[in-house]
This record gives sequence, structure tokens and C-alpha cells, in this order.
Amino acid sequence: MDLLSVIRRWHFRQGIPIREIKRRTGLSRNTIRKYLRADTVEPVFKVPDRPSKLDPFAEKLTGWLRVEAGKSRKQKRTAKQL
Repeated sequence: MDLLSVIRRWHFRQGIPIREIKRRTGLSRNTIRKYLRADTVEPVFKVPDRPSKLDPFAEKLTGWLRVEAGKSRKQKRTAKQL
């Protein structure tokens, strides 16, 4: 995220106050403070593992795709048809 490095550069090198950075970026002051306190260069977001809606049908679909791969171009079904 390039914005985080820009925020840190503005504050630490150029001495721009947090309120001015807020005006320039549109982020809240609390977010800017959090970015300045953190030692990381890039924020890391945790993405929870979510099951897919197609998981119950995965085996059936892979079987169909194997069968379709052996057919000629005109005989194949589209992904929407599957």
C-alpha cells in the first residue's frame, strides 16, 4: 500500500501535522495515528476462511469437466450450462 509510506514520509520527514494529512488523504485521524505508530510498512488484513457455496458439488463438477475435456469443441457444454 503506497499510501502508508506516503503518510509516514509526510509526517516524519516533512513534518506535516496529522490534521493536514487527514485533509489530503480523507482518512480519519485515528487511522493515521495507527499507521504512524505501527512499525510495519504495509497493513496486513486477516481474511477468515469461508467455505464456498460450490464445495458440496465440487466432486460432481470436476467429474463433468473431465468428461467435457474429452469432447470436441462443438459438443462441449459451457460453464454456465454445467
